[in-house]
Amino acid sequence: MTLLSAINEVCDIVSLDRFSSIYGSVNANAETMVAMAQEAGDEIARRADWQRMLKQQTASASPQTLEADYQRMTPGGAVRTSAGAFHRPITNSSQWAVIVGVVSTQPYFFIKGNQVLFSPAASAVGAIIEYVSENWLINASTEKATISADDDTTLFPERLLVKGVLWRWKRQKGLPFDDNLAEFEADLAQEINADRGAA
Repeated sequence: MTLLSAINEVCDIVSLDRFSSIYGSVNANAETMVAMAQEAGDEIARRADWQRMLKQQTASASPQTLEADYQRMTPGGAVRTSAGAFHRPITNSSQWAVIVGVVSTQPYFFIKGNQVLFSPAASAVGAIIEYVSENWLINASTEKATISADDDTTLFPERLLVKGVLWRWKRQKGLPFDDNLAEFEADLAQEINADRGAA
């Protein structure tokens, strides 16, 4: 399913004429649908650690600049040394100041800006950083976070995009949307479990 086919599926449900092209269209409904698809896709991407959006980066030094598509660390053990030991996360600068001031064999990491800092610094070499990418779309093998073509496809289950656009459309038009939102939330929970192998 592409962006165009997903939006045309919503059009069928809300009794709008289908589009032959949607991205870049000056049709007001098309512009609204694309904006809602972007909003829905951004939300769906943030709500789970989708398997197809999981990435790895190998560190070579401290600090290590994060990849451009970095959104957030994966939960639990996102950074490990080349030997496989887990770095413990530090979440505030005051704690980090104490950690770097004390010699320790326990590896730690701290994210500051778009960089990962390691303590001890030598533990950065060969460390693996696991993160969730912000890119939720793919087109011609290029992953991205912003809709830019009719044939863009999602890296999460595509039917969620249809359901996410549908309830937003109805809400904007002042139509009852509670059932559609509840269906979206139920399907999202089911797809998250399935993606984790728990369904």
